[in-house]
Amino acid sequence: MSFDSRAGTRGARQPNGLAWRLLNKFVAPVMRRRGGRVVGIDILVLHTIGRRSGEVRVTPVSWLPAADGSRLIIASAAGAPGNPAWYYNLAAHPDQVRIEVGNKTIEVRAEQLHGAARAQEWERIIATAPRFAGYQQKTDRELPIIKLIEQ
Repeated sequence: MSFDSRAGTRGARQPNGLAWRLLNKFVAPVMRRRGGRVVGIDILVLHTIGRRSGEVRVTPVSWLPAADGSRLIIASAAGAPGNPAWYYNLAAHPDQVRIEVGNKTIEVRAEQLHGAARAQEWERIIATAPRFAGYQQKTDRELPIIKLIEQ
């Protein structure tokens, strides 16, 4: 499936800047020590290839289990009008993705969900993690749901 989510015209301020980068550098080691949970949220460390730089990018993101047992990540950017940078990196290189979950590193393929598959998972996501419904209300773009499939 294609990665085709466009930016919206309204939304919350997207987390970014030096403070956010420093926080991400702090969260990844904490996540590794605590086995993938930080403040009660399941976190994985996403390794992507930069779409322009070609360099490895490392980003901690929350994840939820899909109905089939794979992992889902949501490109919410906390309800910002734009997609997070890691979304575009996945779109450029969906077959060159690794994740760290707990003490395991796993090669995955990224696939954006659309249509009925997205709708089904969205209902499961907001039932489990209502914060995503709040993020969706802040923006007029449809939050992309990405399935990470083990290779």
